[in-house]
Amino acid sequence: MLDCIIIGAGPAGATAAYHLAKKGRSVVVLDKASLPRYKPCGGGVSPAIKKWFDFDFTPVISNTINTVRYTWKHGDPVESDLSMLDPMWMVKRDQFDDFLCQQAQKKGAQIKDNTEVTAIAFLQDHWDVTTSNGTYQAKYLIAADGVTGKTGQWLGFSSRENSLGATLEIKTAIPNTKLHTASFDFGSLKNGYIWNFPKADGYTISAGCFKGKIKSEELKKQLFNYASASGIDTSNAQYYEYPLAVWTEKPILHTRQALIAGEAAGILDPLIGEGIRPSILTGVRAAEAIDQALSGDANALARYTNIIDDEWGVDMVLAQRLAGLFYQFTQIAYKVGVKRPAAGEIMGKILCGKLRYSDVVEQAMQRLKKSLIPGFGR
Repeated sequence: MLDCIIIGAGPAGATAAYHLAKKGRSVVVLDKASLPRYKPCGGGVSPAIKKWFDFDFTPVISNTINTVRYTWKHGDPVESDLSMLDPMWMVKRDQFDDFLCQQAQKKGAQIKDNTEVTAIAFLQDHWDVTTSNGTYQAKYLIAADGVTGKTGQWLGFSSRENSLGATLEIKTAIPNTKLHTASFDFGSLKNGYIWNFPKADGYTISAGCFKGKIKSEELKKQLFNYASASGIDTSNAQYYEYPLAVWTEKPILHTRQALIAGEAAGILDPLIGEGIRPSILTGVRAAEAIDQALSGDANALARYTNIIDDEWGVDMVLAQRLAGLFYQFTQIAYKVGVKRPAAGEIMGKILCGKLRYSDVVEQAMQRLKKSLIPGFGR
């Protein structure tokens, strides 16, 4: 009998496995894919995740970012220098996720790829998990199998309406003048954003539409249009689409001897699309909760829900409100928000984990409302 079964070998699942194994708990990670596996993702990672690990991520950092360039429909640029901060990391998800799994294995976790979970059942006091390669039993279960995973539904967690995201992977040489600059475009994609991240061997251009609906063909068109307007050759490009699960206010993330974590828990930032850092946060806290529950703490799993809400969810509610105004009145928001001298630095600090939305949203909302409502705040 294992202490914990983790379904999904992404950042949340691998992180939870690492920390549980480090505490001496017996744990297995099950993933239906063959590892390492490609996952479409912008690949921007806040260096703030270093505080949760005792190993060096240098082997899987493809590039670093020290400048963010904001544009309005490809023009009216403003640049923010992040040199005063730890540079933001660019990673490739196949390498990054596999690296986390390797670190978990070094601590004693089992990683089982090519192992699709086909059913789960709670039997008396433990979970029985049926897979394509046999059956596993454990006292606790973590569902970390992503937006399209079935485990959350099997556990009875509420389904959610997902947004649409896309990534354009372009293999090409990058000029040294652009190698360490990430670009964030507003206005080109209605009700959303476009990120352009340079990596060691090309660009990863990602988009997300968080307000209203967008057709697949329109999203694809806007990504290729952006690449063309940026002077990037798309002859060697691969296009991918996927659902995005953004945070909803006060979700329940625990149930009987089980937790849900990572993108399966809908942790995505609704303003800028950040997902890797919050996935890792849920993996860290899930491991702590399972370890405490195994030690006899009957309230540990319920406390996990509250901890994630306090440490991430409260900020995401604020980000949701700001995104509602920002993506509805994008041009005004760009002028009164992004174009302000300090705004780029503030956004950079949020991206690098040095600031929370709660530190800045109230002032930003007031500034936006003053621009939208004559006489507001006077």
